Amino acid sequence: MGKAIGDILPMAIGVAVSPVPIIAIVLMLGTPRARANGPAFTLGWLAGLTIVGTIMLVIASGNATEASGAPATWTSVLKLVFGVLFLLLAVHAWRSRPSAGQEAQMPKWMQAVDTFSAGKALGLGAILSGLNPKNLALTVAAATAIAQTSISTGQEAGALAVFILIGSLTILAPLVIYFAMGTRATEILDGLKGFMAAHNGAIMTVLFLVLGAKLIGDAITGFSS
Repeated sequence: MGKAIGDILPMAIGVAVSPVPIIAIVLMLGTPRARANGPAFTLGWLAGLTIVGTIMLVIASGNATEASGAPATWTSVLKLVFGVLFLLLAVHAWRSRPSAGQEAQMPKWMQAVDTFSAGKALGLGAILSGLNPKNLALTVAAATAIAQTSISTGQEAGALAVFILIGSLTILAPLVIYFAMGTRATEILDGLKGFMAAHNGAIMTVLFLVLGAKLIGDAITGFSS
């Protein structure tokens, strides 16, 4: 299980470093419905990762390695495809970053966050965690990596739970700060939101480069096994 956790750690951090969802929950915690929508968004986020991770783990378990113990060819192909995709996304994130002095463009739905119901916040959390292309690719890759270790079903579930927990830390942290500090949390959360919005392009460029290199390296290792 330790090897599985070590293999998925970069991918879990990649999920955690998600500026748009972090900004989304901070915005929700600044609305009159914060006490309902904040936990609902977080629950949706956890559910999205859990559903995608569990489905992929069920599919990959028993099929992720060859009889010799080497990684199955399809897992290496999958990692190579995701790795190349992340490198392309790194180029896109860098080229589309705002010029000096310009504000980063945020999704239009963020302007309507204060009108969200708890159900809508729940659904948004699930979409941003489970169906966001970056997080979807990382969760699929993580579940595949767990399945490759050939550990027991219980240990696979434990490794997936660790992945989900680490990948959710940046969503859980604002929620904890809000409930623990009350009105005193406003300055901290506003600072976090401003930082993420201002540096979104640079953050995502570096993240995509690191994850792309990691996955391509894993794919090369798998092909040569």
